[in-house]
Amino acid sequence: MAFELPILPLGPEDFEPWLSAEAFAYHHGKHHAAYVKKLNAAIEGTERAEQTLEDIIRETSNNPAIFNNAAQHWNHCFFWDCLSANRQEPPPGLKSAIERDFGSLEAFRKEFSDKALTLFGSGWTWLTIDPDEGVMEIEQFSNATTPLASGQIPLLTLDVWEHAYYIDHRNDREGYIEGFWDHVNWAAVAARVP
Repeated sequence: MAFELPILPLGPEDFEPWLSAEAFAYHHGKHHAAYVKKLNAAIEGTERAEQTLEDIIRETSNNPAIFNNAAQHWNHCFFWDCLSANRQEPPPGLKSAIERDFGSLEAFRKEFSDKALTLFGSGWTWLTIDPDEGVMEIEQFSNATTPLASGQIPLLTLDVWEHAYYIDHRNDREGYIEGFWDHVNWAAVAARVP
């Protein structure tokens, strides 16, 4: 079984001016596509070729050539699903849960933005929920690391690798993060809460 680059329901122009069509096309069509290609090459002819992407991620942390490409493919698929062409507000149940765990929607947004801004180097900022405690947390993960590997339930992510924003924002990671809030698919986030 070969993995494939997902066909997205959103077009390259759907995020302008936050992300240009050029930036989106590079991110999805070049960077994400490269992870898929490298993952398929790394597992071709092995027992991994018959596994799910999630099982590959959980079982290959000691094999960077496979883990990094598998996790980046999974992280990017998750990221695309977190995006909306239009501004949304969190549904009432999700908003209440955020207020319970962070004090307010504004406090959550500030903490998430701060963690995305201060993540050293490349990586991802995630909103996760503990499957046992039911409490949400904001976490920084470097490089390809994903909450999938640690048993947390991922709800929302922001890609803060430079390739996600450098065409449009250059080194202005803060501006990229600020624009993200106009494109969060809150309905998808709410649907992930157990």
